[in-house]
Amino acid sequence: MRLKDKVALITGAASGIGRETALLFAAEGAKVVVVDVNDPAGAETVTAIEQQGCEAVYVHADVSKSADCENMVRVAEQTFGKLNVLFNNAGIMHGDDDNAMTTSEAVWDLTMNINLKGVFLGCKYGIPALKRAGGGSIINTASFVAILGAATPQIAYTASKGGVLSMTRELALIHARENIRVNALCPGPLRTELLMKFLNTEEKKQRRLVHIPMGRFGEAKEMAYAALYLASDESSYVTGTEFMVDGGITAAYVTPQ
Repeated sequence: MRLKDKVALITGAASGIGRETALLFAAEGAKVVVVDVNDPAGAETVTAIEQQGCEAVYVHADVSKSADCENMVRVAEQTFGKLNVLFNNAGIMHGDDDNAMTTSEAVWDLTMNINLKGVFLGCKYGIPALKRAGGGSIINTASFVAILGAATPQIAYTASKGGVLSMTRELALIHARENIRVNALCPGPLRTELLMKFLNTEEKKQRRLVHIPMGRFGEAKEMAYAALYLASDESSYVTGTEFMVDGGITAAYVTPQ
């Protein structure tokens, strides 16, 4: 078991990458703190973990709120005694996120509060817990658009994920001598509810697919396996990285035919 005796906190764990990662981490021996704002779906994740014979607890938390982030870390330590892995995964992709001219301030602020501030707050309260545990791993979900930009305009999302990437590098440097590793998981386009709601026409889907050398959307479980590596001791010399899991999209120079 690659995460035996570890405690992992995962935000956005009610669906998509978060749920698949929670299930995989539990199967690999971790006790999992499932965090989300969708209480019924979060409870379903916990039930699925418990049906595997593993341990989990659900915590309702809006990651844009300081008190909620402080509480989710508190629950992790109170329930399982420590925190070893922090996966700041919660994020949104708003349907009205477009170019700079048409995107409203409200959509910009909401996106930044969840996608960027949420990672900051997770680290603000999670890092002291990791220190108390003697170190650990932080994984922040960024995106391939933090490197390339998006073919379909989504200015707030792209900017927020660029911020996550920069913050990850900074945190990795700050805590490198404290046995705390910080890495950014950068997924390519995925066949998740989050992206499929945004790419809500066949034209939009094809506009993304044409850029992916593998010719398909990724799956949430493929991201979970990447997160598992970053969470485990196998990645003990890995910090400050842009961990690309993108079907080759960032390696492509021309559009494949």
